[in-house]
Amino acid sequence: MAEFAKYAFNKSHAACYAVIAYRTAYLKAYYPAEFMAATLNSFLGNLDKIPQYIDECKDLGIEILKPEINKSNTRFTTEGEAKIRFGLGSIKNVGTVPVDNIVKERNENGPYKSFTDFCERIAGEAVNKKCIESLIKAGAFDEFKQTRSTLLASFEGIIDVIQSTRKKGFQGQVSMFDLGTEQEKEEMNEIKYQFDEHEEMSNKELLSIEKEMLGIYISGHPLEKLRSQIEAQSTINTMQLRQIEEQMSSQNLMEEMGESHNLQFVDGQKVKYAGLITAIKKKYTKSNKIMAFVSIEDFYGTAEILVFENAYLNAGKSLVEENIVMVDGRLSIREDESATIIASEIKDFGEQKQKIFTLDITNASEEQKEKLRGLIHYFQGDKNNINVQIKIENETKPSGQIYLTEKIMELFEEILGKEKVAIE
Repeated sequence: MAEFAKYAFNKSHAACYAVIAYRTAYLKAYYPAEFMAATLNSFLGNLDKIPQYIDECKDLGIEILKPEINKSNTRFTTEGEAKIRFGLGSIKNVGTVPVDNIVKERNENGPYKSFTDFCERIAGEAVNKKCIESLIKAGAFDEFKQTRSTLLASFEGIIDVIQSTRKKGFQGQVSMFDLGTEQEKEEMNEIKYQFDEHEEMSNKELLSIEKEMLGIYISGHPLEKLRSQIEAQSTINTMQLRQIEEQMSSQNLMEEMGESHNLQFVDGQKVKYAGLITAIKKKYTKSNKIMAFVSIEDFYGTAEILVFENAYLNAGKSLVEENIVMVDGRLSIREDESATIIASEIKDFGEQKQKIFTLDITNASEEQKEKLRGLIHYFQGDKNNINVQIKIENETKPSGQIYLTEKIMELFEEILGKEKVAIE
């Protein structure tokens, strides 16, 4: 067995992998869009893997097109020579079965004319409200006239009307919307559905929900305006962190062959890394010291930064979600482990102005103050995204950080009044 293993296993596998490598290299060289679309489809629904291959598409000059309800299929598809259309089946919370039904209906009966036309035509299929909500957030209905915020506020009511109408139809009831010519029916349908009109969300909010649903930014990137500064001041990025593992494998192979191999990055090397904070997971060590795992995203993906107590406490107000920061630290490179940055300092990047949530309690009663303390405490946690300060007459004092949304802000406004609550 030992003698046989010296040549049979090694050579047979080397031949197999050589053939596969040759074929895939040929396809990637001569049919790059088709090859990358197929690669993306092999990870359909896996939002962790998709960004890595999207980056590869960008390097190859292939444009990724946003999902559209009348153009996208279940899987990633090519358009033209160097474009790939995002597959609806890869949107978070959607799934391939509902999308197959959506695409089948479109292919059999023509493109969807409006959002309400879409809802009517898929009402009998396995397409639930969660699926439609995710399609809205991903921008699949942007070709129609309503804003995403309007659709998000209206879609549940529209679906309820359709289901109610169908139920009455099954019971043999005829409504005024069923009478008249086809043109009159269409005009009546416009009246039947009520849209709760809202202005479109800010670009930052649109990018945020796009990233949540697709795993990547397609229509833009929150760091784009700072690209040149980030690239000039950083010494490492997420793509290079991923490449370190390949370097380690190459080094081991070269050492086995008795050859030397110069590494670009080594364990303990000082580095600078810049990006957008996307998550903060705090925990306490056995010695009761605070530490955190901070996820920071740059143009190439997300890296997890290890932050021990000193760096955590010194970071102060900079350590909140959606803040753009510069990390000074050192590399931790270990065999069989992902390369990690251990932070020594985290600070705001450049001259960006950080938003602060201000609560004016100058004339507030003790009952109001107690309610505010309860709210601030309740919304403190791992997902803090804004600093809080309390204002008493002309004096302001910091009051930690909380997670803030429009609905949470309304709770503070109910206690103090809108004129006493502000984001500055």
